[in-house]
Amino acid sequence: STHVQESHIKDICDRFLRKLLHESFDPSEGKTIDDVRIHHWYEALQETQGTDPDPALANSCYHTWKNTRLQIRSLLEELRKNYKLLLLTNGDTQTQWEKIEAARCEVGGDHPEQKPARSIFTHCFESAGVRPQDCIMVGDSLSTDIQGGINAGVRATVWINSDCKSLPQGSVTPDYTIPSVLHMNDVLLELR
Repeated sequence: STHVQESHIKDICDRFLRKLLHESFDPSEGKTIDDVRIHHWYEALQETQGTDPDPALANSCYHTWKNTRLQIRSLLEELRKNYKLLLLTNGDTQTQWEKIEAARCEVGGDHPEQKPARSIFTHCFESAGVRPQDCIMVGDSLSTDIQGGINAGVRATVWINSDCKSLPQGSVTPDYTIPSVLHMNDVLLELR
């Protein structure tokens, strides 16, 4: 219904994700993170289609993407029945607080260092009242999430490899690799 060719959808999404990975956000420029990301979708649509897209389509793509990302609540609520959960992220503050609110996670606050620095992990363990060896680190970045978990001495690391790509040569090796957080229960069962 949006006049986007089916064959272009993956390319549009891939272009958006590349822009997301390389985005710089400066709130002093008078734009919100939402504005910046809607513009990423606009550019991705424009580059793929070769014409100026309807701005409403870029807005719709962004809000669909954003809402889908925030739909982790039920999984986290189920996990929270048996586990302490803590969100540890290097992302933009506004975006991360949206995730924290949606997931109703414990809040450790902003920290001067980012993953993979051991100090941020230590701060989180202390905030949650747990020991590193009683924790697992789950994330999609080998260089920040998995390396950080290893640096901090967690019990296990779990790499979310949604693209099913090969482990890059010379990278850290996670204890578990799963294609989606929906497979997390399998890992938890094995760790019991």
